[in-house]
Amino acid sequence: MYQLSANIELLFTEAGADAGDRVRAAAVAGFDAVEMWFSTDKDLDSLEKALADTGVQLTSLLAGPRMGYTFPGTDLAPAHEGLDVAVEHARRLGCPRVVLASGVGFPGMNRQRNHQVIIDMFGEAVERHRGSGVEFVLEPVNSRVDHPGALTDRTEDAVAVARAIGDDSFGILYDLYHSIAQGEDPATELANAAGVVKYVQLADAPGRGQPGSGAVDWPAQLAVLRASGYDGPIGLEYFPTVETTTSIEYIRSVAAQA
Repeated sequence: MYQLSANIELLFTEAGADAGDRVRAAAVAGFDAVEMWFSTDKDLDSLEKALADTGVQLTSLLAGPRMGYTFPGTDLAPAHEGLDVAVEHARRLGCPRVVLASGVGFPGMNRQRNHQVIIDMFGEAVERHRGSGVEFVLEPVNSRVDHPGALTDRTEDAVAVARAIGDDSFGILYDLYHSIAQGEDPATELANAAGVVKYVQLADAPGRGQPGSGAVDWPAQLAVLRASGYDGPIGLEYFPTVETTTSIEYIRSVAAQA
């Protein structure tokens, strides 16, 4: 059975705005794991206490800035500073991974050169944080619907970056929603990404709602995921169209059989 991790930015909003309160609501609903986006807009004291009180594991958080740091002439220092803060907060909160984004790339550079820029930048980050106990996962995001202009909009791009860095503390986040929205075949992408998938997220497509609200065959896709060898947590990063506890019923039943 896969461990499901509730994204507290989108789920359990019924508990209010405080991240700690959402963690407690997730625990009451039976979750032993949650994920979130940025840590810099959270009350870390409240969040830390909620995680400790409930025993819930924080499975991922984001490093910022997400998409704007590779415009021409932009200093890359903020990207490193944002990652430093994310690692510091991840360690405080007992979170094992930080999610990275590629940005939009430098205009005037070809794709290969743009990839080399982020390979160098993330490779430096790996060295800076070696021994921290925190791993990094690069997330490819679709450019067809949600993130026009994203540099790593294909799974194979993120895989190539991870393999070029070649370190056990660096891999990719494979998001089934983004992959399907980009027109990819998950079985093909997961086979090509063997050995570098360190985290997985999902939402239904089209619409990015809860599983069961779109056209994805979730029993089949979780069977593909299982066959690929991935057995880690799965982040539920979707926009629920119904109350949170109702929205999780279907994917829970599917995950229990996967």
